[in-house]
Amino acid sequence: MSLAYYEPWSLLDRFNKQLNQLAYADNSLSSNDKDYSNNVTSHWRPAVDIKEEANRFLITADIPGVEPKNIEITMDDGVLTIKGERQSASEEEQQGYKRVKRASGAFYRRFSLPETADAERIEATGKNGVLEITLPKHEKLKPRKIEVKI
Repeated sequence: MSLAYYEPWSLLDRFNKQLNQLAYADNSLSSNDKDYSNNVTSHWRPAVDIKEEANRFLITADIPGVEPKNIEITMDDGVLTIKGERQSASEEEQQGYKRVKRASGAFYRRFSLPETADAERIEATGKNGVLEITLPKHEKLKPRKIEVKI
């Protein structure tokens, strides 16, 4: 009698990978799609911090090498989308060899925003490789008494 090694989660892991391949086989995105910021439509994913303050939300993204003119920010149906592309090259010559570094590629991130975010007053600034998006909150509605008519 021989012993066989059995990994109970391997079948589930393979099934999950196959489902992901099917789900992301078509890289085209429509407005009905959900968050695909992890999808292969991106060559890289910038690090993003989201902070909630008393009167606003602040999204900070590290995007070194991306010119502000190459960034597209859109807001549609409660989803904030950030797209961009970086293209840079540097050359270095030393002791008879030449080294060229190129960092390029597109990124695509989507964020679902809470209902309290005011989409009409969103502002974005880009400086020194950091993108800062400010999403002001709606002013709180004051409770009101509604009279019942007879």
